[in-house]
Amino acid sequence: MSKTSSTPAIARPDFIEGMARGMAVLESFSTERQRLNATLAAQRAGITRAAARRHLLTLAHLGYLETDGSHFWLSPKVLRLSGSYLASARLPRVLQPTLNRLSIQMGESFSATVLDGDEVVIVARAGPTRVLAYGVHLGARLPAHATSTGLVLLAALSEGALAGWLEVHRLARLTPHTLVDPEALRLALKRIRADDFCQADQTHELGVQALAVPLRNLKGDTLAALNVVVGASRNGPERLARELLPALQEAARELRPLL
Repeated sequence: MSKTSSTPAIARPDFIEGMARGMAVLESFSTERQRLNATLAAQRAGITRAAARRHLLTLAHLGYLETDGSHFWLSPKVLRLSGSYLASARLPRVLQPTLNRLSIQMGESFSATVLDGDEVVIVARAGPTRVLAYGVHLGARLPAHATSTGLVLLAALSEGALAGWLEVHRLARLTPHTLVDPEALRLALKRIRADDFCQADQTHELGVQALAVPLRNLKGDTLAALNVVVGASRNGPERLARELLPALQEAARELRPLL
């Protein structure tokens, strides 16, 4: 499991190893790996096959997984965890009205994300999903290095935190435009830091471009990132610079006292 800079310290006697392994097994399921057997789960969670099997069976018994006897997959019950967060957490509730307004005004899809390890998680969104081939939804996880919001959030890390992040995370290529060289990524993040926004042109999906800005609180801490996703074929650089970027920047200014 990837740790973030906000992970609280814990005394060793307070750490429950079994729970950590169980969560690692649960997190081993992904869009790419929707069905796992004990061997695959063990490889992805970094534990023995016997331990993975016990955790899979326990999670199935608790209702978080379904199984055909050999393979396991997530059940709808796991949505209780994300649903409770989205319903009760302050950040999504603060951001949602602004995203709704932006979508109505601009006719585009807007999202807000937070960084979680090597991915960004969508915690609020509004607007059509026609732009992305796979669509976007609350709770969706996307690779940080290939997305506009992910690059904005990585740019907000300290040099030490970024160096640590690059040491443990692989930069997978999603399109010919994805940044997969660590030094090239560092240079891009330096530019994003100076510009205070990111324009990602087909780095996550061909035919799609995005703009993102950081969402900071009054202390200057970057808590999330706000972006707009548009089709590359019908939106030229002039519209991005003239209409969409100012709208994102103004929204970020309005939200700052609320974060």
